[in-house]
Amino acid sequence: MPGNSTGQIVAIVLASLLIIALGALLSLYFGKRAKNSDDWLAAPESLPLGVVVITQFATAVGGGVLIAHVGIAYAAGWSVFAYEGCVLLGFLGLTLIARWLREQRFTTVPDIVSRLFGASRPVTAMAGVAALIVPFGWLATQFVAFAKLFGELTGISSTVLILTITAGSLVFVLPGGLTSVVWTDFVFGIFKIVMSLVVAGYAIHLAGGWSGVTGSVPARLWQPSGLTAAGGEQIWLWVAAIVPGTLTNQLYFQRVFATKKVSDARRGLVLSGVTILVGGLYAGCIGLAVRAMNPGLDNPEDAAGWLITRLPAVLLVVYGAFLVATIISTTGAALQSVVANVIRDLYQNVFGRGRGDRETVSLSRIVTVLVAALAATLAILFPSALDWLVASYAYSAATLAAPVFGGYLLRRRFPLRPAAALASMLAGIAGCASAQLLDTTVPYAVYGIAASVLALLALLVPGARGRSTGPRASDSAEPLSVQKG
Repeated sequence: MPGNSTGQIVAIVLASLLIIALGALLSLYFGKRAKNSDDWLAAPESLPLGVVVITQFATAVGGGVLIAHVGIAYAAGWSVFAYEGCVLLGFLGLTLIARWLREQRFTTVPDIVSRLFGASRPVTAMAGVAALIVPFGWLATQFVAFAKLFGELTGISSTVLILTITAGSLVFVLPGGLTSVVWTDFVFGIFKIVMSLVVAGYAIHLAGGWSGVTGSVPARLWQPSGLTAAGGEQIWLWVAAIVPGTLTNQLYFQRVFATKKVSDARRGLVLSGVTILVGGLYAGCIGLAVRAMNPGLDNPEDAAGWLITRLPAVLLVVYGAFLVATIISTTGAALQSVVANVIRDLYQNVFGRGRGDRETVSLSRIVTVLVAALAATLAILFPSALDWLVASYAYSAATLAAPVFGGYLLRRRFPLRPAAALASMLAGIAGCASAQLLDTTVPYAVYGIAASVLALLALLVPGARGRSTGPRASDSAEPLSVQKG
């Protein structure tokens, strides 16, 4: 960052390395709780309510909040809460099936589809790819966000920074998989909540207090009506894109699968959704404060970087640690989720390969390193060309939303067969692709989901007359691995 002394840069680097080292120690400590491959992949029935809530927050609030959400607040004030509200709506939607999800003891999202529609390698393979592409997209883009933010802070090359955050993500995941990730996220999540409030408060202070903000920023942005300042069309675009993406994001499902008590499944999601609003408060305060101090930024997403240049030395160092904690907790969770899909859905269920617990954990660690290396390579080679990964939300939601939620709602009324799931997922992809090629105003995810729902119903309704009255696998609480024999 221009104007930073060598001492400040060294202090920022040391604080960042300290956070990574602390994460490594925590991961090693909590990783000892992982006694087998199930603990590594899913941490089943192990998380208390408080840990579920905080780890969901730590996972959801990453580089996007640090940059893009602050930019939303700079340009459209409290409309950032409309964006965060979409995430909250997604969490509330997940509560509809949360208890059932927890009772079924799933590991990944494709487990859900296989339980509902029956085991099928093509279905599992397609669902597995759809489920892993979003967390992989998160992983690569978080690497890019880290490089941009810390490049601004320290002047260090993006390649070095990406390699550093890759190493940090690996030390979060390798010791215990999801078990170590969620407990480390819990500790870092508390730090993130505290620092979000501290930095937001200091930004308002720099702007001259709330009166300084209201005296410099257009009233339409900071008054309650600012919730809709982004415009109805933009807000509906957020609803159409973010809600389905949240509903089908495996990172959130995994925390539900891992709750210690069945009764905590719904409560954890509701409380997690409320904590997400802390991210909105952070982004809103910083965006409005920077707008008050510098209303002439060409790019609203530069607001967070501009604020960094105004922080005092001590807070700057702590803020650097905050950035590391924020991004590394999200990258660790995304990395573990991708590996769970590769091992559980593709390696074991599609290719039929089975290993003992120790061999499965060893293989999972190898795949973790390979996935992290691939994401880092993409982030280094294409640091400004990762926008295409945003499409992963649309295609993932269009592929998975109807089979998961439609299958759950219709499982007692119609016979669910693999062909229906496969047709629904293919129709979702085709609907998305067609709408994207036509450059429709409405997000193409909406067309994909609609096509997926219609295909699912088209195959289910004609078969309703001949449905079996016997017991259904989708109603059983037995683990998926038991049913598959």
